[in-house]
Amino acid sequence: MSHQTLQSHVEIINQKVVVVMVPLPAQGHLNQLLQLSHLLSSYNIPVHYVGTATHNRQVRLRSAPCNSPLSTTNIHFHEFQPPSYPTPPPNPHATHKFPSQLIPLFNSTKHLRTPISNMVQELSQKAKRVIVIYDSMMAWVVQDVLSIPKAERYCFNSVSVLTILTFHLDKSEGKNTHPLAEILKELPAREKCLPPEFYEFSNIQKELRKLNAGNLHNSNRLIEGPFLDLISKENIYSTTKQWAIGPFNPINIPQANEKNGVVRHKCLEWLDKQAPNSVIFVSFGTTTTLPDEQIKELALGLEDSGHSFIWVLRDADKGDVFVGGDRKAKLPQGFEERTKNRGIVTRDWAPQLQILGHVSTGGFMSHCGWNSCMESITMGVPIAAWPMHSDQPINAVLVTKILKIALLVAEWEPSTQEVVTSVTIEKAVKKVMGSVEGDEVRKNVMKLSKAVKESVMEGGVTRKEMDSFIDHITR
Repeated sequence: MSHQTLQSHVEIINQKVVVVMVPLPAQGHLNQLLQLSHLLSSYNIPVHYVGTATHNRQVRLRSAPCNSPLSTTNIHFHEFQPPSYPTPPPNPHATHKFPSQLIPLFNSTKHLRTPISNMVQELSQKAKRVIVIYDSMMAWVVQDVLSIPKAERYCFNSVSVLTILTFHLDKSEGKNTHPLAEILKELPAREKCLPPEFYEFSNIQKELRKLNAGNLHNSNRLIEGPFLDLISKENIYSTTKQWAIGPFNPINIPQANEKNGVVRHKCLEWLDKQAPNSVIFVSFGTTTTLPDEQIKELALGLEDSGHSFIWVLRDADKGDVFVGGDRKAKLPQGFEERTKNRGIVTRDWAPQLQILGHVSTGGFMSHCGWNSCMESITMGVPIAAWPMHSDQPINAVLVTKILKIALLVAEWEPSTQEVVTSVTIEKAVKKVMGSVEGDEVRKNVMKLSKAVKESVMEGGVTRKEMDSFIDHITR
């Protein structure tokens, strides 16, 4: 039994408390709050998940392989449509690796303020308490909740706790004498990780994030315990109430069958035929668009490594993933033919958690987005860390230098003009998949995975933290 199943100490259906989820409309953020919705609904608490029709459809479709349709019965989706937001296609040659094509979409969320406020107001007339859990980048949208009777706001942080601390301390005068001083030397300045237009959007949220009833993290005290303690000590938030209740993702993935409606992706059939720990999974998430030259080098590096692979080759998401054609990146001539017996290139959406949870997957070449880090830890798969932008370079330091569950592909470089060579990629694959160093990080991540899974079981530290949060909001 885990904290993803019905909890023993909440045995009656609690219709007096309802939860409203307000995610940022980007896949990593949508996904985490939908996973949290599943967890909360297992406590018999109704959850109202708000977004546009497009983004609700997107997150439900992409999460379907890892969640039984039966687990959504207490999740109610609300679809609000802001004015149209023209977003350009991803640009593989942009001056910054951040997916700036999504900025117009982020800015359009301001139109959700009134409909969400009206919905919370209506729910508060019927419920004992309305709990609004909002993405930290949606503080502006939910600012009116503070004046609604019987409503409480909780800020959800979609990034690692180390990232929050790093951004907080980036301009601190005491940075060099801080307990994190040695770690901070390893981390890039946030100005290099994010473009100016994102700071403009983020700054709108900054002051409005301070007035919360508490803060939630998709993290775990076994992963980031010292950093959680430091957040409290640094008095970063206006409240001392914070809960680390990750992993949000399922720790036991439903098997495909006709009864539960779980569908198996074609690449899993191929994985079934491979030896245990023999395949490296290559995926850079939904916010990375590689230029043609880098794709060529990556292909040659995978080919020359001699190891089996699954490569998800796709551009970053557009504002609407269901509209318009996608660029079909070119692979070196003859590459797929030469590697057909030991590799798969898929250009569509692939079920990452199912792939990581497969016995044949032995490594994960990743951008180190926080979703991916948590999923890799949960499934016990070592990482070949290749960060691109945002919080990813910080997460890469966490998994390589601190947790020691990953090896670096190449030193992080904010410029899109720097191409990592095929030789570097070949060496990284070989190191993770078949070296003494690779064996060591594999042992470390498997040990951490076991501990994290146990933490969500009855009596585990995360289970207690989750129960504490439920007790708090249902008090």
